[in-house]
Amino acid sequence: MAVRAIRGATQVEADDREQVLEATGELVSAVLARNDLQSEDLISILFTATPDLTSEFPALAARELGLGDVPLMCATEIAVPHALPRVLRLMAHVETGRSRAQVQHVYLRGAVALRRDIAQ
Repeated sequence: MAVRAIRGATQVEADDREQVLEATGELVSAVLARNDLQSEDLISILFTATPDLTSEFPALAARELGLGDVPLMCATEIAVPHALPRVLRLMAHVETGRSRAQVQHVYLRGAVALRRDIAQ
């Protein structure tokens, strides 16, 4: 088993608590599914949100998915003037047998524009 980092991002239409939780839950679920991961494979997840998202902690969505024993942390992205707005990002540290080339990074909704080179 190797330790790998998996990136992901999604975008919401508005700074709305339910949208943040729903989009984050969708993103976490997609990362787990596309990389054939279970909660015991997770080491930690770092969530970030653009400065325009303050209605809820993205980590709450992971807790609601049953990841209560996984260390989670939230932070704010730097406020770059030309950055895509209303974006939630994650970096999951996992134990997996997959090589770096086999890891599937997940970009959903409008966040596909961030990494068209690796978006699934």
